[in-house]
Amino acid sequence: MDDGLFLALDQGGHACRALAFDARGNCISSAEQPFATHRAGSRVEQEGDGMAAAMFAAIAALADHLGPAMARVAAAGLATQRSSIIAVDRNTGRTLTPVLSWEDLRAAAWLRALAPDPQSVRRITGLRVSAHYGASKMRWCLDHDPHVQEAYRAGSLAIVPLASFLAHRLSGGGRLVVDPCNASRTLLWDLHTRDWSERLLHLFGIPRGILPDTVPNRFPFGVIAAGKARVPLTVVTGDQSAAPFAGGAPDGNTVYVNLGTGAFIQRPAARKEDAPTRLLHSVAWMDGERLVFMDEGTVNGAGSAIAAESRRAGLEEAEAFAELRAGLDSAHAPPLFLNGVSGLGSPWWVADFPSRMVGDGPPRARLAAVAESIVFLLYRNFVELCGADAPRTMVVTGGLARLDGLCARLASLTGCEVRRPANAEATARGLAWLTAGGPDGWPEGPCDVFPPGPHPEGLRDRYTAWLEAMERTIGAL
Repeated sequence: MDDGLFLALDQGGHACRALAFDARGNCISSAEQPFATHRAGSRVEQEGDGMAAAMFAAIAALADHLGPAMARVAAAGLATQRSSIIAVDRNTGRTLTPVLSWEDLRAAAWLRALAPDPQSVRRITGLRVSAHYGASKMRWCLDHDPHVQEAYRAGSLAIVPLASFLAHRLSGGGRLVVDPCNASRTLLWDLHTRDWSERLLHLFGIPRGILPDTVPNRFPFGVIAAGKARVPLTVVTGDQSAAPFAGGAPDGNTVYVNLGTGAFIQRPAARKEDAPTRLLHSVAWMDGERLVFMDEGTVNGAGSAIAAESRRAGLEEAEAFAELRAGLDSAHAPPLFLNGVSGLGSPWWVADFPSRMVGDGPPRARLAAVAESIVFLLYRNFVELCGADAPRTMVVTGGLARLDGLCARLASLTGCEVRRPANAEATARGLAWLTAGGPDGWPEGPCDVFPPGPHPEGLRDRYTAWLEAMERTIGAL
């Protein structure tokens, strides 16, 4: 419907957002509600009830902004951070644990001791064995949380991806279900049968009965109360799964980079079988008509790494961003940062990699070093992802994409034309396109363009030195 609006609900790393888009991809209004993340060593948690309340508050604020136009909202979609899980009482919906964030690595030692065959797991799931994914977190809850153990004995336990919990809460309860994009991030979902893997459930010791049923990304998930309106929730997916759809159907000659708490580099898969050996092969959309796979690399420490260095320097967010921008624009070479924040992702996959700065400098130089480490990690994944079949274009979105110096470095190293849409909210815009049914006439919109050109002075040499230092450190672990 040309005059209809579509509600995109985006649960991100620090806030829940509600955005209304028209059928031509224009954001009409938005609202945001922050929530807290609690970090203690390898534990990274959010309060499930608080997160649901934040999403309700964002929806209510958006409804106030829209006023009578809220009646034009035809459907809603929900995108959440993948790999996060929570335990709930299936009968009452009561939360039994906090949300264990995708960044949470409390079960890493248990997973190393289990030592599952990585090739077997990868053939089934398309993923690497990692404590970032849901299976080991679920096992930790079963082994250590008395509320979880009590609910299991009572037959009322459900341990579910965050998307399943939020969809359940937003729609007023009912059946617990989960979409393929979030189910696959548990390390328990079979890409080939498109259901839970009995072999992996047995391997990780996860009872099938505590998991939600899997349904397509487009499904009647329930109805959301939004002001006086009642809006059907018709799409649920993952945040990074939605991002490549921000400009409509993804293009196989384009690489998509989204820079949030973590950074992800994705390319539509030319085949449905397997990704390059050290990367991921992920389902990005599944309904009755379309099945889309992505080959994917992941950088765990992006915005989270910048935030950690900012805290170390005692800088507030706005001040840190100004220093970071100045550092990237400086003619002086920054030090090198070996970035294992939240665990080293692809292509090396080292959960306990020791981050460190090689060299030193003032805060702006150290922040620039962290930003360059994100570029270097993305470029290393780009090489793995593309090989000799290099794409022509890279689309860069997310909060850190605002940094011209970062985008220019990606263009220089990869040889791609880097395009930064003026609307950098790729997850919400892609989610809106999917919720609207994939309409034609959904333009990418205006973009800043960074052509491939000469490297900033010393960039290639710094990358080479950084790569050698990373591989020496990995070899010594």
